[in-house]
Amino acid sequence: MAISSEQAAWFHSTFQALADNVEQVVLGKRHVVELAFTAMVSEGHLLLEDLPGTGKTSLARAMSQTVHGTTSRIQFTPDLLPGDVTGITVYDQKNGEFEFHAGPIFANVVLADEINRASPKTQSALLEAMEEGAVTVDGVTRSTGAPFLVIATQNPIEQAGTYPLPEAQLDRFMIKTSLGYPDLAATVRILEATSEVPHELNPVITPQALVGMAGIARAVHADPVIFDYIGRIVEATRTASQTRVGVSVRGARALTKAAKTWAAAQGRGYVTVDDVKSLAVPALSHRLVLDPEAEFDGVTPEAVVGQILLDVVPPVRSTVA
Repeated sequence: MAISSEQAAWFHSTFQALADNVEQVVLGKRHVVELAFTAMVSEGHLLLEDLPGTGKTSLARAMSQTVHGTTSRIQFTPDLLPGDVTGITVYDQKNGEFEFHAGPIFANVVLADEINRASPKTQSALLEAMEEGAVTVDGVTRSTGAPFLVIATQNPIEQAGTYPLPEAQLDRFMIKTSLGYPDLAATVRILEATSEVPHELNPVITPQALVGMAGIARAVHADPVIFDYIGRIVEATRTASQTRVGVSVRGARALTKAAKTWAAAQGRGYVTVDDVKSLAVPALSHRLVLDPEAEFDGVTPEAVVGQILLDVVPPVRSTVA
């Protein structure tokens, strides 16, 4: 059942309020902030890959404060163990029972800072939580709660002491984006506001209301021709000469869910071709594995997806019939 015009209007105003709140801290990056909240509302996860000092951690912290949920921060280091993320079971001699001590993964918003500095074994501790919203320790499965968002950051230029994220984990991030350096006007605004930027943001929404927004986004209408369009884009990533591995079904579903949220954020109850085009690069490019020869020639996943969007003919009719 499609959403009502009142629901679409409420979703639009709330989404804009969320982005406005974060922009008090992250200036001049409205599009990135909206992408980040799209991942959150779509029940996905966000990967921020950027240079040092561009505000990756500030964005993650501001988002967690805005939704007023429980938050945790994990500083990934080479000596971090899986139990440090998920928690461990400890024997209580006084009670004669095993007691579970929950790790930082049990929070509404989890900031995984410099995730590529931990070993692959520790990185894998996030796989079940990111896919299922639950953690299994000693044979017992425990829910992480809802909403649940992992915001991971990594520095692409530092290679010493880092471990590239495996494809299976990259595929679990709904959106990958970067902040980049601000333009001159934004830089001046940042310098002028240095002493005025709030350390703590007032919350805009409760975790329960955010779950309600996710429900509205899921109900946004997508015409069958939109599904066909997304399917043809995904198929093209698998057959492109520059790629060795294309986009998975999980990636196609992620793009569909994100497009529905993006449509609702614009105040619409239906998905358009432009919604899909706006999100294809951040939702799909990190899932591609390039052919070594193409990579050597300087081809990027973003360029491959961009060319596919030019080559795949969009449907003529993409709104509500």
